[in-house]
Amino acid sequence: MLGPVILAASRSDRMRRLISAAPVTKQVVDRFIPGETVADIVPIIKDLTGKGLELTMDVVGEDITTPEQATVARDAYLALIDHLKELELGEKVEMSVKLSMFGQALEGGHELALANVRPVVEAAAAIGTTVTLDAEDYTTLDSMFAIHEELRKDFPQTGCVIQAYLFRTEADAKRLAEAGSRVRLVKGAYKEPAEVAYQQKHEIDKAYVRILKTLMEGEGYPMVGSHDPRLISIAQELAHKAGRKLDEYEFQMLYGIRGDEHLRLAAEGHRMRVYTAYGTDWYGYFMRRLAEKPANLRFFLRSMVSKG
Repeated sequence: MLGPVILAASRSDRMRRLISAAPVTKQVVDRFIPGETVADIVPIIKDLTGKGLELTMDVVGEDITTPEQATVARDAYLALIDHLKELELGEKVEMSVKLSMFGQALEGGHELALANVRPVVEAAAAIGTTVTLDAEDYTTLDSMFAIHEELRKDFPQTGCVIQAYLFRTEADAKRLAEAGSRVRLVKGAYKEPAEVAYQQKHEIDKAYVRILKTLMEGEGYPMVGSHDPRLISIAQELAHKAGRKLDEYEFQMLYGIRGDEHLRLAAEGHRMRVYTAYGTDWYGYFMRRLAEKPANLRFFLRSMVSKG
């Protein structure tokens, strides 16, 4: 399986230098990350929302090493919120954040990440939108869930992400499927050991369906993070069986992947949110996109050969 190899490469400084230096890389990266600055991304936001889509914005970058970098990350999100306020698109665009980017892995990281993310959540609420806490590797999840619970005391609309490939997630989903919660379910995109996570695709898919059923039958707001046509169809069936209206759940897909499907679901009346990343520290995000789906890797390799 190439996925684990690619995920290992995402942590390699040598591979980072090699791939970043390849002339074709930026052209391929642009498929998934359509800009480096807020100014770059504003036309994308206008275009997608104009087509009836909603967005969740991610400022890429997670492997920070100093509290000062965490402050820079916080300020980048606050600047994004200022732009969304000017565009009057708060109700259409939310934000996704990785707590590692806010200092979670540093000394005193739990408290530091909470202190940095709270102003972002507060500013988002002030313009009518919200923030979803992305899930990262399994060692960070207890901290993420604790921060999520703390934020929800004042900002109950704060969302979180759960990952189907982890053994713990079925229990997490039952706990989170409560009134007012917002939960995005994804398969998972980190290299996790067999002691904590399913390793085979069919096992992950079955877990995804079990967990999605829990969320659909619960009292919260499920966010279906998948590009898999079969899982999307199953999600629609589960929503129907649970008596959910079209505005009582949503689909989420990545920018640059299955764009026609984004538009099709929106045209059918579904809430369709596009996960759109931007920024300069794109390497880790880009490598996980390659690892998630063989077609993404083939696209990259074909581009390297054709431009070589």
